Amino acid sequence: MIASTSLEGTAAVVTGAARGIGRAIALELAAAGADVALGLRDVAQDSGVVAEVEALGRRAVPLQMDVTDLAQSRAAIDRAIAELGRLDVLVNNAGGSIVEDALDVTEEHFDAVWALNTRSTFFLSQHAAKHMRGAGGGAIVNVASQAGLVALPGEASYCTSKAAVIHLTKCLAVEWGGLGIRVNAVAPTFVETDGTEPALADPAFRADTVERIAALHRIGTPTEVSGAVAFLASPAASLITGHTMVIDGGWTVR
Repeated sequence: MIASTSLEGTAAVVTGAARGIGRAIALELAAAGADVALGLRDVAQDSGVVAEVEALGRRAVPLQMDVTDLAQSRAAIDRAIAELGRLDVLVNNAGGSIVEDALDVTEEHFDAVWALNTRSTFFLSQHAAKHMRGAGGGAIVNVASQAGLVALPGEASYCTSKAAVIHLTKCLAVEWGGLGIRVNAVAPTFVETDGTEPALADPAFRADTVERIAALHRIGTPTEVSGAVAFLASPAASLITGHTMVIDGGWTVR
């Protein structure tokens, strides 16, 4: 029997779904057959992703979901379940960084990056898992980063937060495997998005980045990440858990 990558009949929540990698993940899951609840930091600002999911023939539920507000985010997951009738997949995609020298990082900045990238991943996974365990299981995919595996200058707080996400993925996979919940992560390199555009617009920075992507020597695209996320969420990955799939064009093998 051939393992299926279909997500037909499933429901997913994707955080940070308005643009970039999150938008690509939402569309990839919808194309695979999932109905998708879209976590948006500002639900009033229409990025068009709702219509794009619906154009693929799937249900789309926009959610007001600033992941640093845990009460709001837990309520958003509850609403997604109420609207879609189930929760099979959670993708913790929302994240970000404050670029500054480690000597200049304030407690406030460190806490802000940790809350956005790591604290939210832990507690939203916990909340989703409480629903999944009563429904026979599910899949959680965390969007980490190559920054969790290698050091990036000016990104100490970000690197620390993403390294924690990678190890958290292992911990949750071990604890929740008996509940039928698989927990995996992806660790992308630099990808062409609105968020990376300012840095990559600097020719010197871009050239250095392309050189460091040691095997393929090019910047990634959102769909090169979203395809991996859809695979990890699908039945085809049914024996994969606690794994971080590195999508870095060879950066970290150098």
